[in-house]
Amino acid sequence: MKELWIETNKQNTLTDLVNQYSDVIIEGNKAIFTTSKQEHTVVIPSVEGFKQQNVQGKILRICISDKTTENLIVEAAEKGASYLLISTINWHVIPLENLIARVKGKSKLITEVTNSEEAKIALETLELGTDGVLLKTVHSEEILKTIAIVKPEVLKLEMTTAKIIATKPIGNGARVCVDTCDLMTPGEGMLVGSQSAGLFLVEAEVNENPYVASRPFRVNAGSLSMYTLGDLQTTRYLQEFKSGDEVIIVNREGKTRKANVGRIKIEIRPLILIEAQIEDRIVKTILQNAETIRVVTSEGSKPVTELESGEEVIVHLAAKGGRHFGVNVPDETVIEK
Repeated sequence: MKELWIETNKQNTLTDLVNQYSDVIIEGNKAIFTTSKQEHTVVIPSVEGFKQQNVQGKILRICISDKTTENLIVEAAEKGASYLLISTINWHVIPLENLIARVKGKSKLITEVTNSEEAKIALETLELGTDGVLLKTVHSEEILKTIAIVKPEVLKLEMTTAKIIATKPIGNGARVCVDTCDLMTPGEGMLVGSQSAGLFLVEAEVNENPYVASRPFRVNAGSLSMYTLGDLQTTRYLQEFKSGDEVIIVNREGKTRKANVGRIKIEIRPLILIEAQIEDRIVKTILQNAETIRVVTSEGSKPVTELESGEEVIVHLAAKGGRHFGVNVPDETVIEK
């Protein structure tokens, strides 16, 4: 399991991370996502003084600038260093490839990055990737993007149930099928809704039936004007997606993961409007009106053609406010009907 270390000078950011996620420990100006609670003692040796250091079980922080420092890092691993925190000056990929090949399995290799793109490269280098990354940033957006890449298992959305109050066939319209490059399981799908403040969990086509084969890579996601999550902070219209984009897959517990879009199919199909209520809020979605389109419930899922008033379905209620190009604006007044 990959590790994520976050280094920032914003103390409130560190506090938020501890409050929001499990298995996070704070040491100085670092938040460390780890599966084991352990003391992290960092030693920063000079190249010249390294041979006098007792590195057994310790964490070394070294900048690799040439072959000499590369060999130094390998020697540290052979002497029993538990973690090697690596930064680079000029070349980035080749030094990491060399270290992954020479150090993997001897010490944990953590590389410093400044954004989520660098983190993704580090974790995929030489196919095996490093054991984790140390993200150095003050930007909350980069922290969330990097968490989604390195520790997707800790990201969860708050899910709740809403009661169906009405369904209404509304004739033909353009609907979007999202075919992903991944396989989904029962209870997984995409969040889809007419209003950004309330999204229904639409299940992937994972169920067998007598007439068509299952398509566990597909979410028949609804009308092209429906919202879904572009990432955990922003929404996008279904019509905007194309091959190669990333979509957010969610299960009934709110656990999220990313999948790449392989294909988008927009076709004219009969549609159905679904309305549900939770407390004083009414949420809506428009989906294809067919037996293979299912919304997730607390205990399973149900075809949209069989939904009845009073039945409970799983939804995600987003923060109140408006949206500007998908970004939530909490204080904006907006009325969605």
